[in-house]
This record gives sequence, C-alpha cells and structure tokens, in this order.
Amino acid sequence: MRWIYRIGIFFARLLLLLVGPFIPKVGHFSSGRKDLFQKIEEFKSKNSGTLAWFHVASLGEYEQARPVIAELKNVRPDQLIAVSFFSPSGYDHVIKKPQANVDFITYLPIDSKKQAEKFVDLLSPDIVFFVKYDLWHHHIMAVKSRKIPLFLFSAAFRSDQIYFKKDGFFRAILFQFDFIFTQNESTLDLLKSIDFQQASIAGDTRFDRVAETAKNFKEFPELAKWVGEKPTVVAGSVWQEDMDLLIPLINAKPGYRWIIAPHDLSPDPMNRWSKQLSPSSSRYSQWDSDISPDVIFIDNIGMLSSLYQFAKVAYVGGAFGKGLHNILEPMGFGIPVIFGKLEKTAKFPEAAESQRNGCGFEVSDTESLKLVFEKLERPDFYQQSAESAKNWVQKNIGAAEKIISKVEKIVSRA
Repeated sequence: MRWIYRIGIFFARLLLLLVGPFIPKVGHFSSGRKDLFQKIEEFKSKNSGTLAWFHVASLGEYEQARPVIAELKNVRPDQLIAVSFFSPSGYDHVIKKPQANVDFITYLPIDSKKQAEKFVDLLSPDIVFFVKYDLWHHHIMAVKSRKIPLFLFSAAFRSDQIYFKKDGFFRAILFQFDFIFTQNESTLDLLKSIDFQQASIAGDTRFDRVAETAKNFKEFPELAKWVGEKPTVVAGSVWQEDMDLLIPLINAKPGYRWIIAPHDLSPDPMNRWSKQLSPSSSRYSQWDSDISPDVIFIDNIGMLSSLYQFAKVAYVGGAFGKGLHNILEPMGFGIPVIFGKLEKTAKFPEAAESQRNGCGFEVSDTESLKLVFEKLERPDFYQQSAESAKNWVQKNIGAAEKIISKVEKIVSRA
C-alpha cells in the first residue's frame, strides 16, 4: 500500500502540472507553493528559538487551532508558531493580515517523501499539532522519525472512514500520534475499537473561539444605528439553495431587519436576490447610511462572526450544498440558529447536538422554515432557546486549556 500511495502522489503532482495552466483554481494551488522552501529558510534565518508547527486543512480547522495556539503562547510566551495550510482558500484568507500569536504561515507541500522530509528539516519544529483531519503519511512519518512530539486535536472521526475499516497503511498513520484529543465520545470509542489507547475527550475548541469572539466582537456603529430596536435576522454564508427558502420568509415578514452574508461575494447572485425581494435592499459596500433598506447584503470578508451581535435569530447556510458553515458562531452570542437539512449528519455532529440542546433547528423547505421561525417569535419559546444556546456554549468552554495542560505533561515526561 505504501508504494501505491507514493505512486498516487506522483501522478497527482503530474496532473496538477498538466492541468494547472487551464484550470485557474488548480493553477493557484500549485503556484501558491512556489518558493515554499525558500520562504521557510528566510523565516528561520531571522527567527531563532523553539517552534511549534500546527497543520490545518483550511479556514475552519484554523479557527479550531487558534484557541490552542493562544493557550500554548500563554504557557510558553517565547514559543514561535508556524501554521501550514493545505487549501488555498484558507491560506489566502489568513495571509492578508497579521494573525495573533502566529509567526509564520505557509502552504504544506504535496505529500511526497522527499518534500515532506525537506519541509520538516527546514522548519525544524520542536512540537507538532495536526487539527481534526488532513493526515498526510509522509509528513507525519518525517515528524515521527525525528522523534518530535506529535499530537492531533479536535479529532472527529466516522466509522465509515478508512482508518476503521481495516488494519494496515492508513490505520498506522493514527498510531504515529503521541496523543489524540477528540471532540466527542463517539470518536474516542472508534479509537478504542482499534486499540488506540492514548486518547481522551477534550471537546471542540471552536467553543473557546466563539466565546472569545462574542466577548471581543468588532463594533459597527452605522449598522447598530440601522438596526435600532427592530428584530434582526443574520443569515451567514448562504448559498442559492438557502436563499430559495429565505426569500419567501423575508417577503412575508415586514418589520424585520435582515443581514445577509453570502458565501459567494460576486455581485450577480446578490443582484438577482434583490430583485426577488419585496423589501428594499442594498449591498453593504454601496449602502448610504442615511438610507434605511430592510435588507443589507454583506459583500466583503471578515465581518460575519461579529455581525451576530445584532441577531435575534441566525440562519447558517451551506447544509444543502458544500457543507454547513459554523453554527457555533451565533450561539456564542446566545442566539438560536436555523440551518438546512443535512445529508451527511456525521460530518457535522454539532448540528445534531444543537438540536438535542434546543438551540438549533433543522429545516428542509419553505414551510418548515416558516414553522420554526414562527415558533421562535413566541417569547417563551425564544427565551428558552436563547438560554439553551448560552448554556451549551458555556459548558463546552475550556478545550484548549485541557489540551495544552495534557501536552505539557506528556512532553515533560519524554
């Protein structure tokens, strides 16, 4: 299997080179990794000291890493922090501005043995963390062969994943980790079923992140004035399928303010949706604050997590398409959340958990959305749901501290 994997990686690299000039996204994936090793050498030449390397797949996993990075910096103030991304979308987002507690941001090279070993040698980390998944064999083996402490946190596995179907090459990857911190009990049970014992439940580090965001949100005075005393719905990371449900609701509910943050920021969908709305609307970049439309489309990146401060109710998009966006962000503000019906519920365990806690509500069509929304308009039902959101977040805070506390004990014994 090891040779099959290496051959597969070889042909993947070849395919990237061949199709890159014709497919912009593929080309960007490859061009972003140009001079990768040179950039690491430049960083290392200017920065001495111990270094912790965190690998994330994309932006969502980076958000899970941030509380752990902050806690590690709290315990080890002089620790250098490097973060690697596999996905260009995650890398492109965070590289635009300095990131708190992060000293270096890089792409992960394609997982060939030669490149992985060069990457680890140049970066020379003293401790390594992988986040949730995106477990690359050669990079993990390069770390392990150099006897560098290796941890996985926010792990959320499913029984249909290859690690649990049969013993062998892929399962062996898990056994390279010194310790695995899981998000939930079902993942811990899966690890125990393959006799992996060095694991414990730490919880989802996103709870730490959303609680911190809710405490230190960005202020938007012009939006606060626009919202005033009117009940407001914030719809985050919505796709066409989400708007197909939301537009009839918006048209049927005068008296509300609506903040819509599309996943796709191109103007065409927003212009199309605006024409289907009965209430007046404006794109945020074109909004004259002296005018008071009922709907504002947010056409930039970086605002959404703080916009939930204005919400009475949140709708979080993506369930009908690429994947449910972060429902924990609005719940950090104690806001009940509505989201679409998921096909693969195991990928988003927080969705089912939010429903069990009475603060998350799944809808499948315009009628079910209307029924849930009208329930949340009842003061008693709303109050109970909002309290449930607050309580759920509160009882799950502290994962980052648990992780770093355990890591420090393990490393000190080594």
